[in-house]
Amino acid sequence: MNIGDVAGLSGLPAKTIRYYEDIGLVKPLRSANGYRSFRESDAHKLAFLGRARALGFTIEDCRNLLALYEDEERASAEVKEIAKQHLERIDGKITELKEMRATLANLVEECAGDHRPDCPILADLAAKRREEETCRKSA
Repeated sequence: MNIGDVAGLSGLPAKTIRYYEDIGLVKPLRSANGYRSFRESDAHKLAFLGRARALGFTIEDCRNLLALYEDEERASAEVKEIAKQHLERIDGKITELKEMRATLANLVEECAGDHRPDCPILADLAAKRREEETCRKSA
């Protein structure tokens, strides 16, 4: 299979497939003229990687999950641990996003949004920057 064929089967763009090859996640065969020749197993790996990336797993997580996928002697506990750690990262991001949303919602509520130049949103952004500059200077 050529890269266009495997891209269609896996749902990944050719550029992503070439990147995954560059970082060693897939290793297609090469013909005498240098063209990539993908096997059915490569298409399955690429679809697997596409799904894992869609769930937000890091490249390193994907590398580990793929190794476990290919290891018939694997312990599912290893897979579960990788997924559990990723879930904890997602929960942390959700917490951060909720905090950002609450702060921004409060600032939007406080802003009159009229013709006057006073704006609590800009004042807050400027205050945060001053705090960061003060912290850098004292460090």
